[in-house]
Amino acid sequence: MDSYPGSLPIYLQIAELLVRDIAAGRLVDGEKLAPERDMAVQLGIAVGTLRKALAELQNRGLLERVQGSGNYVRAISDPKSVYAMFRLELIQGGGLPTAELLDVMRLDKPKDLPRFGFSPEGHRIRRIRRLSGKVAAIEEIWLDGSYVAAITPEDLSESLYLYYRTRLGLWIVRAEDKIDLDTVPDWAPPAFGQKPGAPIPHVLRMSQAQDGALAEVSRTWFDHSVARYVSRLR
Repeated sequence: MDSYPGSLPIYLQIAELLVRDIAAGRLVDGEKLAPERDMAVQLGIAVGTLRKALAELQNRGLLERVQGSGNYVRAISDPKSVYAMFRLELIQGGGLPTAELLDVMRLDKPKDLPRFGFSPEGHRIRRIRRLSGKVAAIEEIWLDGSYVAAITPEDLSESLYLYYRTRLGLWIVRAEDKIDLDTVPDWAPPAFGQKPGAPIPHVLRMSQAQDGALAEVSRTWFDHSVARYVSRLR
């Protein structure tokens, strides 16, 4: 399993993959996981890396490790996932989210976006989103320009919300999603697999910071043959 600049550590990627499998019901409460050596082979990682991932799950209350017996799933309502607000899953459920940055620029905010923030400018971030390696969506995120003067590709991490918290002191505490049918934008890269202008499901998200200000607006176009939008009520 490969990693690249800006991605989460591999052990955390594995932990997040298992968290999403639990949330999707692919791993159920009380289920015994495969032996650690078998899991490590299946995931293409070292046993030590897997054990670090399992320890992370245990710390979150999602795993019970029984000496001499094995590892057992414990499904809880709040797994504290890095991707708790990422609502796309593979059709069959779960899937590890990864992101490929296309570009990041500081620009005047488009007039067709809802009004947000305090600056007339925003940071536009365009990315391809994959789920366990499958291209699932493209997204365009606009962060209000008042939070930071400039963002470079090297600044960004796999999870934007994690970057916001650790680098900008910005916490996204609430988001409203509006789902409709749109068309693939003209900047969509060939890797997306859907041609510009084709009808496609679309999510408009408006995100609030810890002070109640509308800090970010994003648009996500997702391939319904690969992914679905999921929101669970607990």
